[in-house]
Parts: sequence; structure tokens; C-alpha cells
Amino acid sequence: MTPIHWKLVIDAADPHAQAAFWAAALGYTDEDHSAQITRLLTLGVVTPEMTLSVSGRLAWRDLAAVRHPDDPYDEQSGAGLGRRLLFQRVPEKKTVKNRLHMDLHPGPDARDAEVDRLTAQGASVLRRVSEPGGTWVVMTDPEGNEFCVQ
Repeated sequence: MTPIHWKLVIDAADPHAQAAFWAAALGYTDEDHSAQITRLLTLGVVTPEMTLSVSGRLAWRDLAAVRHPDDPYDEQSGAGLGRRLLFQRVPEKKTVKNRLHMDLHPGPDARDAEVDRLTAQGASVLRRVSEPGGTWVVMTDPEGNEFCVQ
């Protein structure tokens, strides 16, 4: 079987703020969809109301994505073809614990510094866990999505 391309989609109130946080948290690259948006606007396929300006370039109003900087991407659309997170605007707020979360692994010697760096980016510490199976910090991103720093 050929491996299946995938992306992780995360609901968000502000997809661009979430993309900026996770790009900084993971060292990922913000995807630039401006060429595709310009082409679709010119063709009349999308309307200007479906877009906005982020960091001086056209972006989708309700979608933002980040990708691993070493992974390939489609030059026409700007979409990543590898490790990728897509944030989509939803009207409802997060109300319950995530059923899926990311674990970040900076290493035990770098854990505290990474927690401090992520806190400065807008994350919050929920709790510190120390069990026979390991030690980690449970955090939330700026919209309350849980993740762990191992």
C-alpha cells in the first residue's frame, strides 16, 4: 500500500493566531496561499470576503496552515505535502478536553526552557506530571487545546 498523505485539522476561533502560535512552537513555516488566492479571485471563483491580509499578504479568512520547513509543498497553492497542521475557523468555543493532542519532545534537559518559551508565546501550564512511566508538562495553547511537553 502507498502511504496516505494526511494533515491534522484543528478547529479554531482565530485560525491565523493559532497558526502563528504553532509555527513558533514547532519551528514550522506559515503556508503562503496568496498566489492561489490571487488566481482564484482573478477567475471569480472566490470573493474578496473569503480573504484577508495577514503579514502583508492575502490569506484565507477561515483557514491557515503551517508545515515542516523541510517538507515539499505545492508551489501553485502553497499547501504543504508533508507534516502539516491546518486550522479552520469554527463558530463554537472549545468546551471539553481534546480526544487527540500533540506531545512535543524537546528532551528532558530542555523541557523547562521549552515550557517557559511556549508560555511566553501564549501557552499555559495546566499541570506537571511525574509518574514511574515518565515526566511531562500538560499545557494548553492560546485557545485551550491541550498538549504535552515531554
